[in-house]
Amino acid sequence: MTQTAIFTVTGMKCGGCENNVTEKLTALDGVVSAVADCKENHVSVEFDAEKIEIDDLEDVIIAAGFGVE
Repeated sequence: MTQTAIFTVTGMKCGGCENNVTEKLTALDGVVSAVADCKENHVSVEFDAEKIEIDDLEDVIIAAGFGVE
């Protein structure tokens, strides 16, 4: 079953930041899609909750160099 999580992300300044976060999230098994928006400071992730947990998604965003509120 897919779910959507929206994270408030700090530190994204440009399209390159958006691409970085999106690529890292979509590389994860269980992530269907990810859309980052640096102007709105959020990332929307559609994922399979049976394959991956929200904490794992947050960890990837943080590992990419950004903050999650």
